[in-house]
Amino acid sequence: MAGIKRGYDGKIAGLYDLDKTLGRGHFAVVKLARHVFTGEKVAVKVIDKTKLDTVATGHLFQEVRCMKLVQHPNIVRLYEVIDTQTKLYLILELGDGGDMFDYIMKHEEGLNEELAKKYFAQIVHAISYCHRLHVVHRDLKPENVVFFEKQGLVKLTDFGFSNKFQPGKKLTTSCGSLAYSAPEILLGDEYDAPAVGKCVCNSG
Repeated sequence: MAGIKRGYDGKIAGLYDLDKTLGRGHFAVVKLARHVFTGEKVAVKVIDKTKLDTVATGHLFQEVRCMKLVQHPNIVRLYEVIDTQTKLYLILELGDGGDMFDYIMKHEEGLNEELAKKYFAQIVHAISYCHRLHVVHRDLKPENVVFFEKQGLVKLTDFGFSNKFQPGKKLTTSCGSLAYSAPEILLGDEYDAPAVGKCVCNSG
């Protein structure tokens, strides 16, 4: 289980040497880093807590709770959380092959069917596992599927919109990426969490 360590800003540099930026969002930046003692490369999601409103703060803590809960070969692992006065650092497993969106864009003639089935099955296994733990991702899209080429795997990442659900009870929060949202979410209706997750997965 990932632990939460508290310290002062800059403490991250004592544990991890930060390198280039891998991605950027509204409140966070993802950086490549290396553990100073083991040399292991990781991805570090750096969240600026000073820019978060109440809703965003709730999403952040929900993301950490859900990622601590899910432990699966096809889900990017959260190693630890480092909490400082102004920033939260999520230390994540690092993929070595980019994300699925970039992969699709590089193959203009499409993917080999057998390979596509293999990757799709892995994504479905990850989603099914989450739903068994009553966790819904709510932002399924190619950009959130990362390649681990040495392992021959794809893994689901970015649980920023994830949430826990109770079977039989519907959710109401409108969230996720507009282009990949299920009709219920676009219409502002209540929705069944697992059904929406499957709908989004099959929409691509």
